[in-house]
Amino acid sequence: METAELRLELAVERKAVEQNLRRLLNGEKGIPTRLKSAMRHSLMGGGKRLRPILTIWTWNAFVQNRKNRGSVSGDVMDVACALEMLHTYSLIHDDLPAMDDDNLRRGRPTCHLAFDEATAILAGDGLQALAFCVLARAGGPTAGGLVDMVGRAVGPAGMVAGQQNDLDAEGVPVTAALVRLIHRDKTARLLAASLSCGAMLAGMGPAVLVPLEKAGLDLGMAFQVADDILDVTATSAQLGKTAGKDEAAGKATWLRVEGLPAARRRMNRLGRRGLRGIEAALPAGPARDRLLAQSGLMWNRDR
Repeated sequence: METAELRLELAVERKAVEQNLRRLLNGEKGIPTRLKSAMRHSLMGGGKRLRPILTIWTWNAFVQNRKNRGSVSGDVMDVACALEMLHTYSLIHDDLPAMDDDNLRRGRPTCHLAFDEATAILAGDGLQALAFCVLARAGGPTAGGLVDMVGRAVGPAGMVAGQQNDLDAEGVPVTAALVRLIHRDKTARLLAASLSCGAMLAGMGPAVLVPLEKAGLDLGMAFQVADDILDVTATSAQLGKTAGKDEAAGKATWLRVEGLPAARRRMNRLGRRGLRGIEAALPAGPARDRLLAQSGLMWNRDR
């Protein structure tokens, strides 16, 4: 698929995701006005909407030959949006003074600056809880499996563990094994779960889910290496967040362990392996080709 065509399809999908995110948040009654405004500030503040698109396009790759080809189930869209809520909650907390202490996210003031620190914490808490409510409501027969899988991806042995290990590793000597562990848990596990959610909603079992998760972990780690590289090669305006913070904070990155040229090679190796895994796990067709093209953009950020 040509890059221009892919970017157009991504823009259309992002718009649909954002419309549904707005509907889901606005539909929740009883949220205090200031808290809902803080949740909306971060949730509707732009971004790639990568995780929901991975879910939707994976699901579509499995159903492309069925009668409903070309349409997206409302439940699939809601599950996809729940993953974006979880991602946004993690960004709000990641930006807090007690964590990475950043002032800029997606080109806008971070939630704790736009509101206050306590409200930002509660906004993240609210989005996390709402995400699991949406998963439980939208998952249908797969709800239990979805909640369990996503909960493990983002929980105390998943993304939260990655955040803790990331904080503990600041400014101390790090090994390749530690960087790999942090990248897997902090970033790659939710991206892999996004692919798995799409497959599970399409009725796929372990024979597909296990290799697809492995492919997603490879892609997610390539995505994080790309982020680490951009932190030292791009500007704050290009990133939408403060550039150079990882290096200044002594974060555990592949650049610290092996330098920029080797990190680029690692990124390419992981990314290509992830693409091969997706290609092997999904049925051939235009929907798979579209997903592969999008997955390539996850680590080829200069295209």
